[in-house]
Amino acid sequence: MKPDSILAPWRDRWRLTPSGDAFATPSSVLQPVEWRGRPAFLKLATVEEEVAGSRLLAWWDGRGAAPVYEAEGDAILIERATGDRDLATIAASGPDGDDAATRILCSTAERLHAVDDRPRPDGLVGLTTWFRELFAEAAEHPDAHDGLYAHAASVARELIAHPVADVVLHGDLHHGNVLDFGGGGDGGVGWLAIDPKHVVGDPGFDYANILCNPDARLATAPGRFERQLGVISAAADVEPGRMLRWAFAWAALSSCWTERSGEGPGHTLQVARLARGLLPEPTRDAGATGIGLG
Repeated sequence: MKPDSILAPWRDRWRLTPSGDAFATPSSVLQPVEWRGRPAFLKLATVEEEVAGSRLLAWWDGRGAAPVYEAEGDAILIERATGDRDLATIAASGPDGDDAATRILCSTAERLHAVDDRPRPDGLVGLTTWFRELFAEAAEHPDAHDGLYAHAASVARELIAHPVADVVLHGDLHHGNVLDFGGGGDGGVGWLAIDPKHVVGDPGFDYANILCNPDARLATAPGRFERQLGVISAAADVEPGRMLRWAFAWAALSSCWTERSGEGPGHTLQVARLARGLLPEPTRDAGATGIGLG
């Protein structure tokens, strides 16, 4: 069935006017629409992970995330971003822009993490589940990439075992998942998140993906990792050594996912190596890096 036909019942149910063609992704069928004169996106999730993410958007109720106008079953209608600012473009404009984009991402994460005034939605999973492929890869191939996956798995287990808090996470926070909503949504705050995963756990996890984005060139530029690590630690109030360990664990997990899918490890392996190079010796206190990134 064509995407337009799949979404037709929902357009009729919610009295939506198409603003563009319907299209399919590996996990959803989507279409830009108008709802009561407002720009919106109609989204029908086709995999359980996306269904859980849609429930999470509705649970946040516009607080740090795109507002949800309608939700029923696997379908959701969310406000469509119409602002002309783009975090990837801002980050690519130079160090000042890169720092500003990072602070916007940190602020968005902080707003999402603060929401905890109602029962959490169904389908959320812990970070132990989220890291399962890295744990499996480390067990199956402990020497891969000079033991990097095994080292990262050990660091991840330690972080997960000793969280500083337990919050509902975005799970995929990066420059393409925080959009400019202009004056609309959440009390006029312009930057709001889309496309969350369904993860709970230590808040530091959510900031690590910033260091792998917005693209390979910027993520691996000389000195960028260290500078952004400092920006994140200050903006998110995460101890620098802990943030470094989360960056190492997340970058290794991302590389592992890519490699286990049949592709090369990607640029996130380079980011993981950058992080590993800044880690203290294993025999030292992992929280005391002494790298001056606070």
